[in-house]
Amino acid sequence: MTTTMHVDVVSAEESIFSGEARFVALPGEAGELGIYPRHTPLITRIRPGAVRIEKADGTEEFVFVAGGLLEVQPNCVTVLSDTAIRGKDLDEAKATAARAQAEETLKNAKSDIDIAMAQSELVVMAAQIAALRKYRQKK
Repeated sequence: MTTTMHVDVVSAEESIFSGEARFVALPGEAGELGIYPRHTPLITRIRPGAVRIEKADGTEEFVFVAGGLLEVQPNCVTVLSDTAIRGKDLDEAKATAARAQAEETLKNAKSDIDIAMAQSELVVMAAQIAALRKYRQKK
């Protein structure tokens, strides 16, 4: 029986993680998803949040994604996101400043498009801060 699966987490700029894993947890569109080897094939959108990868050696890797797509095959999991940041690279001060900027933009928004863009940025920054805090708790 297969005890691991190959996992790739890719952003628009680079491969963030590629390796063997025992388990992957991430924020699916309809709720938290947990993926083990030999999972039923699946394609779904994912929400902003933390991807937790339990590697083959038992250690964990955290990656923040700003939403994207998940493809699951029985022995392979692929996470595609415009923005993906390794947990160790997250910067709470920058994320908090970006959230404050998004809140200010939302207050001053003049059109529905401006409001929607500011709300989207606010959701991503709040998810990034939550992911960072979750990552720090695990350390």
